[in-house]
Amino acid sequence: MSGFDGIIGNELIKHQLKAAIKTNKIRHAYMLAGEKGMGKRTMAEAFMLELFCNEEDEEKKPCLKCPECKKILSGNHPDIIYVNHEKPATISVDDIREQIMDTVDIKPYAGEHKVYVIPEADKMSLQAQNALLKTLEEPPAYVIILLLVNDEKKLLDTVRSRLVKERLRPLTDNAIESYLKDELNASGEMVDICVAFSKGNLGRAIELYNSDTFADWYQRVMKILRNIKTMSSTDIRVEIGKLQSECPDLIEALDLLELWYRDLTMFMITKNLNGLVFKGERKALMNMASVYSYDGVQNIMEGIEVCRERLNANVNPELSFELLFLRMKDEN
Repeated sequence: MSGFDGIIGNELIKHQLKAAIKTNKIRHAYMLAGEKGMGKRTMAEAFMLELFCNEEDEEKKPCLKCPECKKILSGNHPDIIYVNHEKPATISVDDIREQIMDTVDIKPYAGEHKVYVIPEADKMSLQAQNALLKTLEEPPAYVIILLLVNDEKKLLDTVRSRLVKERLRPLTDNAIESYLKDELNASGEMVDICVAFSKGNLGRAIELYNSDTFADWYQRVMKILRNIKTMSSTDIRVEIGKLQSECPDLIEALDLLELWYRDLTMFMITKNLNGLVFKGERKALMNMASVYSYDGVQNIMEGIEVCRERLNANVNPELSFELLFLRMKDEN
């Protein structure tokens, strides 16, 4: 953790938060929104480092050396409260009452501010949101509330209307690739796969690159793609069973298939590997380009979307994938 300067991208959000601190125009409640892995917690921690740091020179904040910075870095600052919840899927009204409402009138121990951070704030029940609303409407002057939200649509309009909304944006592929190579010494084809698969989410790209599980089910999907034309119905069912045991989320397997057929479409049109995700699969791409028509590939893409809809509707996954793989096998 090194403050705003250590965060890649989202320059506007960093500028706005720094300016609010520098000009002493900090609002009482902020929403940091973005899917899991986008860096919401890192942004919140950078904000708090800048806010509490004792360094007098504004240009040198955060110093990371003063007592306030050290407390934040160790997770032991008495004026920063992270709201926890026992139920994985829900932040209850009791969680909000006990951890915020019952303590909000206690003044800061050391400085001018007291910060409440609510990770996964979109998991708050309606009762919890309504309880929090009372604090959002009339907070003590020293209180700042940071809501970290994956899906802001799950928040009540009355809650959202009282927040300064900061929405984290996806990073460019180049920014993610540079981070993986420079910070993780990443190399090889998996870098391109992780970059494309992350869709601008740096945390997701890091997780994928470091995951042995991802490498395993990626290779499973590639084996199916290379051999689908010669596989029997029994072979297909066996591979589906193995994919299910290796891949924690079958929707992600569909995302990978979609990336592959997009690359295949581009290769069929341009005969050029430049700009493709699967540049290292030249032989497989050439083989598929020789056995599929453009219309056949588009039909398979439609099949992937149908399979996605079936999974989201809780249709049997084995049947959904078997129908998709049979279409991949039979299309010309």
